[in-house]
Amino acid sequence: MHGKTILLIVGGGIAAYKALDLLRELRRAGARVLPVLTEGGSRFVTPLSLSALAEAPVRTSLWTLEDEATMGHIALSRAADLILVCPATADLMARAAAGLADDLATTLLLATDTPVMMAPAMNVRMWEHAATRANAATLVARGVTIVPPEVGAMACGETGPGRLPELPALMAAVAAHFGEKKLAGRHAIVTAGPTHEAIDPVRYIANRSSGKQGFAVAGALAALGARVSLIAGPVTLATPAGVERIDVESARDMAAAVEAALPADIAVMVAAVADWRVEAAATKIKKGSGMPVLRLEENPDILAGLAQHPLRPGRLIGFAAETGDLLAKAAAKRVAKGCDWLVANDVSDGVFGSEDNHVHLLTGAGSEDWGKASKAAIARRLAMRIADDI
Repeated sequence: MHGKTILLIVGGGIAAYKALDLLRELRRAGARVLPVLTEGGSRFVTPLSLSALAEAPVRTSLWTLEDEATMGHIALSRAADLILVCPATADLMARAAAGLADDLATTLLLATDTPVMMAPAMNVRMWEHAATRANAATLVARGVTIVPPEVGAMACGETGPGRLPELPALMAAVAAHFGEKKLAGRHAIVTAGPTHEAIDPVRYIANRSSGKQGFAVAGALAALGARVSLIAGPVTLATPAGVERIDVESARDMAAAVEAALPADIAVMVAAVADWRVEAAATKIKKGSGMPVLRLEENPDILAGLAQHPLRPGRLIGFAAETGDLLAKAAAKRVAKGCDWLVANDVSDGVFGSEDNHVHLLTGAGSEDWGKASKAAIARRLAMRIADDI
């Protein structure tokens, strides 16, 4: 996104606060951001917040003489490489679909020939209403890109489709718009999330992996044009745009899915696969008959197995979540597993479930400290590194 200018229109909804994180991430990716705040959006975020993050003035009104003198709404509508509406409310989408121009945001949308992308966020009933669906279809027919809302809990207390996509999905969509398709024609396998190893029909062994880093990697590779098979353990994340998702539960399920997805040019094994399993009981283990004894069996080592596979991907990358003595353990693991690169992080400082990570990339040439960054930024950097190397 270096050298790109994005006009960010912030609509009026509770999800507007997430536009601040999006703006920050767009700036980190090298974009220049010109913020436009609707009247409704100003009920949730302030012009000062947007201006401070964008390091640019925030435009709020069609009738501000100073703004019209320095960069009128016509010039502003054509100054960007992309107009991004986030969040796009039901009202804003309806007015844009009708071709209204009764405020700065809708006037900009009507007066532009710049590509437009909208990230809807609204109550599930509003999103599923026939009027909203028709408006979305009209906008798409006119060339607007709609980033589909996610399913999840909303501020109103209801659950369903209508939630603003999470930051990695938004960034992947913008990256896909701008991205040079360096990985076009390549097939990538990505594993993500935990595995669940059943103890009985009620209980299981698991770990704290959220899947966010793996999903971000899958989205970043897809944004560069790769055909991505995302093999996901039990998580509730939205599937990144352009990614084929295969849901699995256990380590053996994941190993079988990886095998079925071969051949591939790239494999990035991000999933936190359980090392052990137990022979699951057919019925719930009840208290009262003494302490149960769980006999552990070793699960298949998916990464090491793939390194020895006849269809071994040309670029095989593993992930290592460690606690303490990170680089020594990671270096030994890279050699033992037989992977080309290994991405290592120390999970003792609350990485699981967070939006940020601090990783080291280990290759045959040594290690690189990538510092602390968002998981989306790390995913994009890794995807670009793969694209440049393969």
